[in-house]
Amino acid sequence: MKIDQIHKLFLECSIVDTDTRKISLNSMFFALKGENFNANKFAKDALDKGAKYAVVDEKEHVLSKNYILVDDVLHTLQKLANYHRNFLGTKIIGLTGSNGKTTTKELINAVLSQQYNTNATVGNLNNHIGVPLTLLSLSKETEIGIVEMGANHQKEIEFLCDIAQPDFGYITNFGKAHLEGFGGVEGVIKGKSELYTYLQDCNKLIFVNNSDAIQKEKTNAYNKTYTFGTTQDSDSIIELLSADPFVKIKTNNTAINSNLIGSYNFNNIAIAITIGKYFNVSLDNIKKGIENYIPTNNRSQIINKNTNKIILDAYNANPTSMKAALDNFTKLSDTNKIAVLGDMFELGNSANDEHKFIADYASKLNINHTYLVGKHFYENKIGKDNLSCFKSFDDLKAHFENSAISNTTFLIKGSRGMALERILEII
Repeated sequence: MKIDQIHKLFLECSIVDTDTRKISLNSMFFALKGENFNANKFAKDALDKGAKYAVVDEKEHVLSKNYILVDDVLHTLQKLANYHRNFLGTKIIGLTGSNGKTTTKELINAVLSQQYNTNATVGNLNNHIGVPLTLLSLSKETEIGIVEMGANHQKEIEFLCDIAQPDFGYITNFGKAHLEGFGGVEGVIKGKSELYTYLQDCNKLIFVNNSDAIQKEKTNAYNKTYTFGTTQDSDSIIELLSADPFVKIKTNNTAINSNLIGSYNFNNIAIAITIGKYFNVSLDNIKKGIENYIPTNNRSQIINKNTNKIILDAYNANPTSMKAALDNFTKLSDTNKIAVLGDMFELGNSANDEHKFIADYASKLNINHTYLVGKHFYENKIGKDNLSCFKSFDDLKAHFENSAISNTTFLIKGSRGMALERILEII
């Protein structure tokens, strides 16, 4: 069956499903395969639960006219998403970068949705499956789609751009993330810049942070840019007023108070404001969008528990974001401060050096004590009185269960696999 025919059937459906545990009535089910699963085997179950069609790539599972047989289910999902994106003609903002993608995406959506019908990537579904799912969630009412694109190796952003075909794009930053897959920092820059290459080749607009030397260098010879920064030559001039702990900024003589902690979130807020200005969102609505946004999902959350204040930033971590979080933490006016830092993953051959650097760096900051947890930190601990190292979370937990800590501000940060939010149960 050709993709335009599949698309006509898709338009009859309410939504796309890929998990038989969460089937929606009248959905189109895509029987994806993975290393440890083959959803072709569950296509009948999806239809029995209410799906209207099931897309499969194994003929023996076709039992009725409600099955759509294709050569490759994943490839069909991606082709259908691209077809649907062009069928609608919705304006698409593509977003990538090493740190802050999801927060930035949510802030942009918070601002634009004040005046437009928007649709944005759910959570961090930003890979070769998530991007198609986002595109297929767009409707004829959607005026602007905000598509987050993640990558951990070369050519992945290029591939996602070919599917999403963004009209606008922004790269949050180039940091020490996924070094193992990208092959070092230069590989990160090259891989993330694939978004620039696509936009320039297609004569699309690039949003540029004037304070980021790499962004400026990569877009210097391109004339379809819209810039933001603190300098007068920026299209959108934005000033950081404070970050103790919440970020407060000023633009066009208007102060905006966010619910995000850390000066490292300044650029994330600034680009949302900038994109709002570009799309002629009123300043009042920009302010409303930023001030009403509340971070969730372990990202820059402040939690008050008993007499302690907890800065929970445990969704993910890499050396760049870890250093930024520590820098911000040490600037806070709070008297008693404790940092709990978990291992950073996907660093490849750089893992030992990067963990050693963070441990040494934390030991020199204005922090009462730093607790390091995880195999990498434990193996690269350094002899400092204000550092404690634990090989596992259970070891850390045992320590805190035997400690009574009060009137203290905690920073909790680590890679997703460390699940450091579990510490909330014991402090």
